[in-house]
Amino acid sequence: MWEDLKDWAELGAILFLVAEILAVVSIAHAVMSVRTSQGTWAWAMALLFFPPLTVPLYWVFGRRNFHGYKQTMKEAAEGHADLVEAAQLGLENYRKPLVSEEYEYGSVVEKLSRHRFTGRNHVELLVDGEATFDAIFAGIESATDYVLVQFFIIKEDKLGEKLKQLLLKKAKEGVRVYLLYDEIGSHKLKRRTYQDVLRAGGVKVTAFQTTQGKSNRFQVNFRNHRKIVVVDGREAYVGGHNVGDEYLGESERFGRWRDTHVKVVGPAALSTQGAFMADWYWAERELLELNWEIEGVSDSTQGMTVLSLPTGPVGDIESGTLFFLNAINRARHRLWITSPYFVPDEPVSYALQLAALRGVDVRIMLPEKPDHKTVYLAGFSYLRDMDAAGVKMYRYHDGFLHQKVMLVDDQLASVGTVNLDNRSLRLNFEISILVIDKGFCRDLEKMLEEDFRHCRRIDGRDYSEKKLPFRVAVRIARLFAPVL
Repeated sequence: MWEDLKDWAELGAILFLVAEILAVVSIAHAVMSVRTSQGTWAWAMALLFFPPLTVPLYWVFGRRNFHGYKQTMKEAAEGHADLVEAAQLGLENYRKPLVSEEYEYGSVVEKLSRHRFTGRNHVELLVDGEATFDAIFAGIESATDYVLVQFFIIKEDKLGEKLKQLLLKKAKEGVRVYLLYDEIGSHKLKRRTYQDVLRAGGVKVTAFQTTQGKSNRFQVNFRNHRKIVVVDGREAYVGGHNVGDEYLGESERFGRWRDTHVKVVGPAALSTQGAFMADWYWAERELLELNWEIEGVSDSTQGMTVLSLPTGPVGDIESGTLFFLNAINRARHRLWITSPYFVPDEPVSYALQLAALRGVDVRIMLPEKPDHKTVYLAGFSYLRDMDAAGVKMYRYHDGFLHQKVMLVDDQLASVGTVNLDNRSLRLNFEISILVIDKGFCRDLEKMLEEDFRHCRRIDGRDYSEKKLPFRVAVRIARLFAPVL
């Protein structure tokens, strides 16, 4: 018996020594790669004192850069120069030079996206699930050449089945159909009853595969959160909805589901399909032959000025965070933001407070009901600081709020997939449609004013007057902010 205990003790000591060695290696990696000093110290302390637990956590959650994507896109450009050049020239043909106030609001965004705003676009607000999927399904039905479909979540329910049957119908008609999903978000999507049925019917189906490649094998922390539908390159759909019955308001848990999509007709649809094309190439190493011309568009000085902004953890700079910071800093009299989650990093948090202090009407609309408890709790930790600076916080109570919308003055509007949290700003592949158009901004203003009528104002007391166990839970949840 004593010999057995001795053997177990020796084994435990060896394992602990191995864990310590791995912890030292991990700490060195954190020092060289983690973007913030606070994050580096946090990981270093945890790795030093709790190596068996934190070493695997670090290699899953500690990275901020998604390996291989940028190099893969470079390989695509070199190996398929003709297709890439056609895409680039096609987009350049519809470029709209920014003038006066347009330049003030859009110049930085162009540099972040490495694309240009285009003219002669029309953008339509799609409020809630019924309007969104009626429009998407009608668009798919009208396709004559190809359909590109990408969602973070696809469920095998009534809405998912309707999408499946429509895609099979179009494939049978000879339309090229491509379906891309995130393997983490759609982890319940069954291969036999959904994916294989589509493939047998001629639809090309693949997961984005964030764990593709040796260096990404355990990187389940990254997500492709984009929701994109493109029809023949002439129209695109982007916004907050995924494919599931709850997005139609048919969830017993949430009831009404408040969300927003946009339909984009015009050259900006081409740049949106560029984001899909890049993601598809990452997943399949196949560069799609797509349309890069919009029939009848020659004068790019009319219509709405629009840019499709894909962001993600692949560049040398944090484009998602910088996009928000630029928009906040540009605001002069109004900044309205809606998001299901509110877990900003310090720069974004401070920028919101400074905007309010300089007299901007800063309003942030959040849901009353939580869908992810930890994220919901973490959001309470920001209330006192926001309230002290004059940022107006609201809770939407007419169902669950899931829309990702921003209105800057009466000049710039954004509708897309980006939440106001660290995950969206740093870890996820996201996409936003940016519109510089006063008419569209007025439409968005009316929509948000109606939403505010279904909100209650909250302030720092919603945190400080809660019972101690709740406040402790909030502070613990805040510790996970970098990965929420």
